[in-house]
Amino acid sequence: MTYNIRRQLTLFVDVKDAEHIEQIRQEFNPRQFHLIKAHVTLCREDEIKNLEQVISNLFLLTQTELNIKFGKVERFDNGKGLLLPATNSNEEFDNLRRQVLSGLIDNPRKQEVHITLMHPRNSTCTDNIFKQVETINLPTILNFKKISLIEQKDGGQWKILQEFSLANKM
Repeated sequence: MTYNIRRQLTLFVDVKDAEHIEQIRQEFNPRQFHLIKAHVTLCREDEIKNLEQVISNLFLLTQTELNIKFGKVERFDNGKGLLLPATNSNEEFDNLRRQVLSGLIDNPRKQEVHITLMHPRNSTCTDNIFKQVETINLPTILNFKKISLIEQKDGGQWKILQEFSLANKM
């Protein structure tokens, strides 16, 4: 049997910080909520095709944690989607991507750092939903201490294959 397999590197939002984010996702985007937990995508599948080199790079990381500051919710994709955008320069995020992709991609593309609350592929953000979500007190700074290698088969639920700690590196 042949599967359509996708792999990505992801920064999952810590459970203690994700309560309000996950409530929004569960209520307004239950399909995506069941596919994957709240996260920031670090590297997409086309960037990590040479998985052996990527994993080797992950074990050599020098960064001990990643802090991302987030702003107010924004709509995207003609207003159908809803995301929580990062507001800082994201230098740490870009540096982490460069380390992970070292020897594979000299100048990794710039990525818009965000957490998707409502994916337009399987939900629609209305004006009423947007107004409701705007009133929710969402976290403004999130701290990430591990990177997860995840996999999706045939559009199903994403599974964690391996995790790499950023904390306590020597």
